[in-house]
Amino acid sequence: MEIILALAIGILFASGVWLVLRPRSFQVITGLLLLSYAVNLFIFITGRISLNKPPLTLDETALDPALYADPLPQALVLTAIVIGFATTALYLVVLLGSRGLTGTDHVDGKEKETDE
Repeated sequence: MEIILALAIGILFASGVWLVLRPRSFQVITGLLLLSYAVNLFIFITGRISLNKPPLTLDETALDPALYADPLPQALVLTAIVIGFATTALYLVVLLGSRGLTGTDHVDGKEKETDE
């Protein structure tokens, strides 16, 4: 399972970097989304892969922390998802404003000149 998750994180991160380097604004935003997904998955995995472990129990006699799932990475990922949604909305508003002002969706605001 660890190899599958590591490959998924690597593919998401590599795809995100490739899209961030593209000339169109929408591709850059999509790349940023893929990068945030890769980082969220990485943070989530830092809490260890554990099967059949409850996040919390009401049994006060079991004080061994190895019996519980780690709630900190889950809370961090949840917070990162909310922040990522807000920044994506901001990016889209900036994209629409830039496209309205320049008439193109290129990152530098200029269409690539072609020789015809």
